[in-house]
Amino acid sequence: MIRQFSFEAEIYQSLSCLPMAARRKLDRLGLKVSLDQWQGLSRGERLMICHAPASMPDECDALRLFIDEVAVARSGSAPRRLSDESRKEAEPPAEPPPALVGNANAVGVALGRRECERLDDDERYALIKLGGSARPSHNFKAALDEFIVSRAR
Repeated sequence: MIRQFSFEAEIYQSLSCLPMAARRKLDRLGLKVSLDQWQGLSRGERLMICHAPASMPDECDALRLFIDEVAVARSGSAPRRLSDESRKEAEPPAEPPPALVGNANAVGVALGRRECERLDDDERYALIKLGGSARPSHNFKAALDEFIVSRAR
């Protein structure tokens, strides 16, 4: 089962892009699959990656092997390996990074430690990935609305 967010609803139909939950899983595995590699996979292979468990070390090893073998077979190149620092991003902190706070404030959403503590790890990961850099993603405001604003009403 894959965690599905409302702000990504269109992605789940085609899987043309990597959903946040699958992206978090790949970060945990230490793999960066390019968009071309992702789109080179069959729909069944994409679904397999999205729905495969990756919590236990043996599950991670099996999924990493599957992705390596499939990606190489389809694209001719292995997924890029992530640094240990990038792998740690799969487990987001309770304290929101300053860039995330600033970007949320810029779109009119107050985001502090208290708000982040109310989020689960998948939601914090998504917000950090979407809004934790100098240029927030186009989905950042929609994710804030889904996770923060709609719950405050």
